[in-house]
Amino acid sequence: MRATPLAARAHILTAVVCATLCALPVLRPGAGIAWTTVGLLTALYLACELPGRCRLLGSSVPISAGSFFPLLLAAAFLLPPAAAALVAIPGSLVGRVEHAPATARRIWRAAQLALTVWAASCVHGLLGGGATLGGPGPERLPDFPYALLPACAAALAFSLVLTALDGSILATAERLPLRRAWSGLLPRSLGPHLVHGLAGLMMAVLWRSSYGPVSALFVLLPMYISCWIFSQYHREHAAHRATIRALVQAVDIKDTYTRGHSERVGRASVLIARELGMAEDRLEVLRFAGILHDVGKLCVPTRVLRKDGPLTPEERRVIELHPEYGHEIVRGIGFLGEARAAILHHHERLDGSGYPYGLSGREIPEFARVVAVADAFDAMTSTRSYRRGRPVPAAVEELKRCAGTQFDPQMVRALARGLDRHGWSTASTVVTADETVPVPRVGEGAGAVPRPVRPRSPDGLEPAAGRAVPGDGLDVAGGRATAADGFGLAPGAQSSVDRTR
Repeated sequence: MRATPLAARAHILTAVVCATLCALPVLRPGAGIAWTTVGLLTALYLACELPGRCRLLGSSVPISAGSFFPLLLAAAFLLPPAAAALVAIPGSLVGRVEHAPATARRIWRAAQLALTVWAASCVHGLLGGGATLGGPGPERLPDFPYALLPACAAALAFSLVLTALDGSILATAERLPLRRAWSGLLPRSLGPHLVHGLAGLMMAVLWRSSYGPVSALFVLLPMYISCWIFSQYHREHAAHRATIRALVQAVDIKDTYTRGHSERVGRASVLIARELGMAEDRLEVLRFAGILHDVGKLCVPTRVLRKDGPLTPEERRVIELHPEYGHEIVRGIGFLGEARAAILHHHERLDGSGYPYGLSGREIPEFARVVAVADAFDAMTSTRSYRRGRPVPAAVEELKRCAGTQFDPQMVRALARGLDRHGWSTASTVVTADETVPVPRVGEGAGAVPRPVRPRSPDGLEPAAGRAVPGDGLDVAGGRATAADGFGLAPGAQSSVDRTR
């Protein structure tokens, strides 16, 4: 608890006091609590949480998937609010916690779930939900479909209170603004919690029926299995993201001049794809394509990427091999799918003058045409250590000028629409590459004074030379810079934007 911020500790203490006050009515004489039901539900919830502490089973238990919420909602339907609040406490106090501080997190979770179940039980009781569950014998059948109304209302209250408390602890522990802390929590959780409410209703109805409490396991077990499968999918997806992150970090370490470029190209690619109406299941793969488009630079010698001087024709040919190197690196990563073709062909040009294979028009894969525009846009708008970035409108105009020859006009129009609709924040366009340039001193001794040094690009050209920088994902054709290098120079011409730099 000592590592927890003071505001968060006060917030947790307040939640504990509130949860205690909510549970106190069970101690009143004549409260009429069905202690057998309380004990069975508490023991069942405790038994569900305990495997998370087992070293052999802990990694496979989906503690974050809400797999046990149907059981808590069943307690809210079967018990009065004070008794229902007790069900969540023992299991929460012994459940697995993946991040420190474990004690504070367990106490907070117990108080949070106690308050949440209490609120759901209150709403269910106010709407007369207890009478709709039926009982043993054919004369006391559940009151369907009315039973769905209090159950769904209770699930809604469960979701509202849980997300409100989640946001409040984020605001106090992480010092986030309340609006940011609560942003998106309810929309993401409301649907699953309603499903949990229906599962909890089935469990409560079976519990009250002549089949008894054992029948409730027939609801809990399939729910748990489905959540386990879902958690395995997310675990695999997390492994995919970790693979991508490791590759991108390796590229950023090797070529620090373009650090952050890959992530922004991924975001810009998704922005274009959404405007094109691309299917959701392709967006993540396209984002991977944008992030990994320059992964082939791992195979380019560092001395070439960081060379302080003009590149020789042979060195430039090595640079232009990076799409093929990248394709070889990711060839065996099956989940990348279409992204592999984008990595190979993102430097092809619509007029056939690109590389590595000189494809033209629709021969270039769709993902590659998207990434080419996103890559060029970010290269032009990024501020790097050797030059300032262009304004977004100027970059878009340059892309439009080169549409039809270098870029697919459809992709350029989609990017322009997306930027008009969503904008492009400074955080997305300011690079985190080397901002500090070594400052040598003139003369020697104590009287030496600093002399500003003009930063040089990796190929040894001064920023005013109007040449492309090798290895930063920029397009170079015939030794002249094109729109993709951010200087706005088409073969044989100089743009007005560049002349005013």
